[in-house]
Amino acid sequence: MKPFLPVSLTILTLLAACGQQQREPDAKPSPTPDTSLAFADAPNGQGAPDNPVLHAQVALDRRGFSPGVIDGKQSAAYALALRGFQLARGLPESGKLDAATQQALFAGQGGAGTRMVVIPAAFARGPFYSDLPKDMAGQARFDHLGYRSMSEALAERFHTTPETLLALNGPGTVLGAGRAIRVPDIANAAPASIPEDKTGWSDTLVRLGIAADQPRADHVVVDKSDGALRAYDAQNRLIAQFPVTTGSGHDPLPLGTWKIVGEARNPDYHFNPDLFWDAKKNAKDKLLPPGPNGPVGVVWLDLSKEHYGIHGTPEPQNIGKTESHGCVRLTNWDAARLAQMVSAGTKVVFQA
Repeated sequence: MKPFLPVSLTILTLLAACGQQQREPDAKPSPTPDTSLAFADAPNGQGAPDNPVLHAQVALDRRGFSPGVIDGKQSAAYALALRGFQLARGLPESGKLDAATQQALFAGQGGAGTRMVVIPAAFARGPFYSDLPKDMAGQARFDHLGYRSMSEALAERFHTTPETLLALNGPGTVLGAGRAIRVPDIANAAPASIPEDKTGWSDTLVRLGIAADQPRADHVVVDKSDGALRAYDAQNRLIAQFPVTTGSGHDPLPLGTWKIVGEARNPDYHFNPDLFWDAKKNAKDKLLPPGPNGPVGVVWLDLSKEHYGIHGTPEPQNIGKTESHGCVRLTNWDAARLAQMVSAGTKVVFQA
């Protein structure tokens, strides 16, 4: 199936033209389309009241200690991110935004956690797949598992949820090229120079607000006890932390020491019902196309433990709250960031 631009969105409304004007015979040629995905600051768009939690979540995300979705709420993922940052900075691990943590966290960072931006024309063009189904059989009929709406795409770009965008902007907010919208202050990412970028990875990084240049991880530890993935450098210093979903009672995290044996960016997904205990009896093999709404999101990091990997998700708000089939699941933006930090051969430790 081919994508199309919807006239209306689930939560916010997309303002779109509903027709095509005919050009007069002597009309000038159309200008070159704007292909930039950079969000410029909107004129006179600052001055919103500061939400201290959202401000801290943005600062944590910038420093590589992800709170998961940025939503301005006191949550377990937010406290986990604070503890990780405090550990990395040698501060008491309270999980609270105390004075010492504020000083370290906000040093060199200005702003109030949000900013008004103008939606680029290239971003507004999508494509969006408003009729994308949830079931794999239906998804297998599409050529790409892209975002269902602009609100969903904007939420991923700014590491939040459509509901948070609604709360920041109000129910009457109109979305479209050139429109201003208030978002968490996640900076633009410059396009990466990737030779033979056949999967469009550079575009994906830009659309997720993730810089290609990330610190190098020597090894990764996934801790089942607190639902965190921690990346360390060669000196065993904690350099990043992400909340994760780590398995279930039926499919527990396979404890042990493994390594990354392969990396797939914007991967296809082969659904083999023989590998899933809860698959329907009449389920058949399906090859699903790539896209952020695919079962493994935008990244699959293949592990030396057969059939296991670290990957993204189409449901970022559920990280740490639902179960998986044993693999390690992150938000798409955290998975993309991690993928830029590791490579084939990176050690991965799963511990309880």
